[in-house]
Amino acid sequence: MINEKNEKVYKIVLTALMAALCYVAFTFLKIPIPTFGGDMVALHIGNAFCVLAALLLGGFYGGLAGSLGMTIADILDPAYITSAPKTFILKLCIGLIAGLVAHKIAHITEDHDAKYVFKWSLLASIAGLGFNVIMDPIVGFFYKNYILGVESSATKIMSTWAAGVTFINAVAGTIVVVVVYAAVRPVLKKAGLFFHIK
Repeated sequence: MINEKNEKVYKIVLTALMAALCYVAFTFLKIPIPTFGGDMVALHIGNAFCVLAALLLGGFYGGLAGSLGMTIADILDPAYITSAPKTFILKLCIGLIAGLVAHKIAHITEDHDAKYVFKWSLLASIAGLGFNVIMDPIVGFFYKNYILGVESSATKIMSTWAAGVTFINAVAGTIVVVVVYAAVRPVLKKAGLFFHIK
């Protein structure tokens, strides 16, 4: 079992690992889709690792992992660099919301049966990624229209594309999170590396 002294170090290391997974999933495993407005959206599962990190480490660390990994991915890709500030905020919120549902409401790191853990990991994923489905196009519209100064009609087209792609990403991400968390949880418990999040 991890003692309190080492727990923070492990969480920081795992946050960095999850940030790296977010980065890799977005940078190397995405399917880019151009929009009529000249912007890009992408099919990817990067957000899944943000939610997974929130389930394993807590909402703050999960959000931080998603924010860092996905923002760095945006900054290093010329097609997405202008989205980096929006990405940082939205991914942090995904982790915080998923963590809130998983740990503050359901307390999934306490002793529960597999059915309970499945249900609440699913609900936490839906909450975090559902937030992103709603807010990504809305924040994207205002960000591009009022911060970047993109024309309104083009911004509406991009927001519509983004909403559809974000929904597909959320469905795929939710499946990934639930399956991977169910597989990893008992392994971490057996290895004494499972965090009890309060």
